[in-house]
Amino acid sequence: MAITMQIGQYQFHQPVILAPMAGVTDRPFRQLCKNLGATLAISEMVSSNSLLWGSEKTQKRSNHEGETRPCSVQIMGADPDMMAQAAKWNVERGAEIIDINMGCPAKKVCNVAAGSALLKDETLVNQILEAIVSAVDVPVTLKIRTGWDKQHKNAVKIAQIAEQQGIQALAIHGRTRACAYSGGAEYDTIRAVKQKVNIPVIANGDITTPEKAKQVLEQTGADAIMIGRAAQGKPWIFREIQHYLNTGQHLTPPTVTEICEIMLNHLENLYQFHGEAVGTKIARKHLAWYSKGQAQGAKFRQQINKVNNSQQQIQMTLNYFQTLS
Repeated sequence: MAITMQIGQYQFHQPVILAPMAGVTDRPFRQLCKNLGATLAISEMVSSNSLLWGSEKTQKRSNHEGETRPCSVQIMGADPDMMAQAAKWNVERGAEIIDINMGCPAKKVCNVAAGSALLKDETLVNQILEAIVSAVDVPVTLKIRTGWDKQHKNAVKIAQIAEQQGIQALAIHGRTRACAYSGGAEYDTIRAVKQKVNIPVIANGDITTPEKAKQVLEQTGADAIMIGRAAQGKPWIFREIQHYLNTGQHLTPPTVTEICEIMLNHLENLYQFHGEAVGTKIARKHLAWYSKGQAQGAKFRQQINKVNNSQQQIQMTLNYFQTLS
């Protein structure tokens, strides 16, 4: 099954994309997923509030040193001028694609009328898209949900506005904001959007296996798929999907030894990027995901969550995975 997607000057073959996830898609994780088959990886959202740009968190989110190109950065906000300035600021720092967040369902985001709350105001959506596209000379993409709630599904209308304003690709999480992450993804809505616009459409939601990836591509007619939670603790899912789309065959799963090697490299990159104290804390959730479903995983997670030292964290991880091999 061959699919190709164009975003501006960038062409992607068999596009399987890492979704932006707050607190997850930092540079170490994006690069890991790219190394394991992700054709594009989108950053954690960067606030459009310029008062936050000097913060260590935002500086980290705009750091793309050594990252496989192109770099896509997601911005979040509700004011057209501020969003345009945020787009410029990120392009100056190496962003080669700007992605706009109109999909986040988190209360703290929606309470400031950003994320998926923007879907309630089509006029404001139009103004924000126009401001950003005219502010930067890099491709701009958009991530949305199917609507605010089941009574107000307007993904098709938002997609048409996006196309008119020069958005180069549209990712759709197949749920409304009210659904959050519950219920099944609405692939029929994604298909309806794809039939109404000519820009690339990226399907997102509940894609957890190579078979599901192929099914969703066929069902929606989408130009690409986006993986979020299914990549947590399983970043090799990208190469597995790529292989299945290319050959119709399943790739041999990674051995425990390879998983351990991937994980230890990931930990080292986390410590190097975030510093030992923060890196050790961030590593805990990744270790929890990596060990999910493994023998004695709960016991390992309980013990590893008490460790604040990187060397001890590595040694305990090594010891645990050696018992599995």
